[in-house]
Amino acid sequence: MAFASCARLLPSSPSTLALVKARAGAVSFLAPAPSPSAAARSSRNLALFCSSSTPSQTDAGVAPPPPQAAVEETKPPAPGGDEKAEPTVEELAGLLDIRVGRVVKAWRHPEADTLYVEEVDVGEAEPRTICSGLVNFLPIEELQDSSVIVLANLKPRNMRGIKSNGMLMAASDASHENVELLNPPEGSVPGERVWFGSEEEKDRQSDPASPNQVQKKKIWESVQPHLKTTDNCIAVLGEHTMRTSAGPVLCKSLKGARVS
Repeated sequence: MAFASCARLLPSSPSTLALVKARAGAVSFLAPAPSPSAAARSSRNLALFCSSSTPSQTDAGVAPPPPQAAVEETKPPAPGGDEKAEPTVEELAGLLDIRVGRVVKAWRHPEADTLYVEEVDVGEAEPRTICSGLVNFLPIEELQDSSVIVLANLKPRNMRGIKSNGMLMAASDASHENVELLNPPEGSVPGERVWFGSEEEKDRQSDPASPNQVQKKKIWESVQPHLKTTDNCIAVLGEHTMRTSAGPVLCKSLKGARVS
C-alpha cells in the first residue's frame, strides 16, 4: 500500500482519532491537539512516518535480499570449470609407453667411447635403434640377445650422429658406480606393454602419450624420481610393482636402487 500524503495533526476536541477523509491513495486523520511534551514525540513519529512514501520490504513481511557478497560466497562452483585436479604419479606413469624388448644386435658407437648402439625388437615391423651410455658398466656380451625394458615414447635424440629412438631402463646405486639393466621375467614377449600394479590392472592401462606430450609435460621427469628397486630387486613405482604378463620386472642384485 502506498501513502501519497502524511497524517496531519489538527486541533479538535479530545476524542479518539477519527478518520475524516479517504480517497484513492491518500488517507488523512484528525487528532486532538497535543501537549508540548507529546508534540515533541509526535514530531519525531511524524518524521519517521513521512520518511518514505513506500512501505519497506520488512513492513510488508518480505525479507530483504542478502548482500551481493553473501550471494557470491554461497554460489556453487560452475560445472565444467577450468580448475582440474593435478594427475597423480600413477596416472602419469600410465602415459609412458614402457615395453618388453630384445636386443637383436649391439656394437660400440664409432664416435662416442661411452655409448653402445643397439637394435632392439619392441614388437614393431623393424627393430629400433637405441644408444645407451653403458660401456663403463656392462660388457657388450651381456647386451647381445638379452631381454630388456624399453621406454619407447621419448622423442628421438641425435647421439653423435646416430638417432636414438628410446631408452633401455636400468637400476643404479646412489654413487652410480654400479648399473644393471632391468630384465623382464622369462616368457615375456617383445612388444608387450609393461604396467605398474596388480595383475588385474593390466586391462586398465590408459593409452600412452605421444613423444611430444611426454617432453612438453615432462611426464618422464615427474615419474622417474618415484622409481626404485625393493629389497628383492623388484622394480616398483612407489608401492606398485612393475610387471609383464609373465611376472615382476627386476634387476640382478641392486637393492633400493634408483631406476632410470
